[in-house]
Amino acid sequence: MDHDDSDWKRAAKAVPELRLLRWLVTGLALVMGLGMIAIVALLWIRLGQPVLPDLPEAITLPPGAGPQAVTFARDWIVVVTDAGEVLLYDRSGALRDRVQP
Repeated sequence: MDHDDSDWKRAAKAVPELRLLRWLVTGLALVMGLGMIAIVALLWIRLGQPVLPDLPEAITLPPGAGPQAVTFARDWIVVVTDAGEVLLYDRSGALRDRVQP
C-alpha cells in the first residue's frame, strides 16, 4: 500500500507513453485555441464590412417596375425587375440597356 501513483513525475517515469500523451493533448489544445482565434478573427473581418454598397441616387427605375434583385459588377449595376426585365446601369446611374429574357 505504500506505492502511490498520484505523483505525476513518478507515474510518467513508470509509463513513458504518458509523457507522449501529455504532449499530444497539450499540442491539440494549442491548435484548437489558435483555430478558434482564427475563426473569430475571420468573422470579425467579414461581418465588419458593409452588406451592400450604396446605390447611386441617379438610378431610377421605370414607372411601375419594382426591384427583385440588384447585382454590383465591376462596371455595371444590374437590376432585375419584378416583371423579369434586366436593367443595366453604369456606375454613374445612367440606364445603358434593357434586356427582356
